Amino acid sequence: MNEYLFPVLIFLGLGALAGILLLIASKVLFVQTDETVEKIKEVLPGANCGGCGFSGCEGYAKAVAEGRADVNLCKPGGADVMSAVSEIMGVAAGEFVREVAFVRCNGACGATDDKYTYTGSASCTAVERFYNGKGDCRFGCAGLGDCIKVCDNNAIRIENGVAVVNPVLCQGCGKCVKECPNHLIFMRKETSLVALRCSSHDIGKVTRTVCKNGCIACKMCEKKCPNGAIKVSDNRAEIDYSLCTSCGACADGCPMKCLVKIPACAE
Repeated sequence: MNEYLFPVLIFLGLGALAGILLLIASKVLFVQTDETVEKIKEVLPGANCGGCGFSGCEGYAKAVAEGRADVNLCKPGGADVMSAVSEIMGVAAGEFVREVAFVRCNGACGATDDKYTYTGSASCTAVERFYNGKGDCRFGCAGLGDCIKVCDNNAIRIENGVAVVNPVLCQGCGKCVKECPNHLIFMRKETSLVALRCSSHDIGKVTRTVCKNGCIACKMCEKKCPNGAIKVSDNRAEIDYSLCTSCGACADGCPMKCLVKIPACAE
């Protein structure tokens, strides 16, 4: 009888000891959960895109709760999320201006050519490792869709060899901005209706040789802008959106048509 009883008692004792140790550990290692952080996390979209400047939704929620971040930084969430977070924090919602991605390249088929035939992996990052890409313009879009692969909203397509963003579908997460190896994509405010579709920093003579649609730094846009919002720097037009009124005078005067007017988004 004892040969069965003692092992059973030993196992029961070990089980009780383990239970006590787990109880002690749960008390010692307990981390107090901030209810405000949890509430903010619940209203965030959970995209973990990093567009707010933090590692993910949890990092952003914690920063807001601690007063280290504004309530209007969640781009995918937009005005609705901003209002919800503002209510949780008990602060004024303020203004939210939606941002969407824009591709700074107009080197469509017919405007520029390839300098070699690429047969490797269908990846912009891969092709850019070979002689600054397959295109004559070393600053242009490779058109192999790395940006498409990271877009969760099907907002990007390849059109005539160049990536194009549908602003209606874009949620402003910025993943495509980080993914583009040539840094062709930037986030523009939805209310900014003029943009430059060129990323070349070559002198005008070189740019004109490799792309019919490229910026040649002629400064015509500077002369046409009534607000001094556009300047040519490093062989490329640069728009100061704090001064730009989206009047379109620069686009009308651009001889290369690389400055473009963007239609307002229609939901």
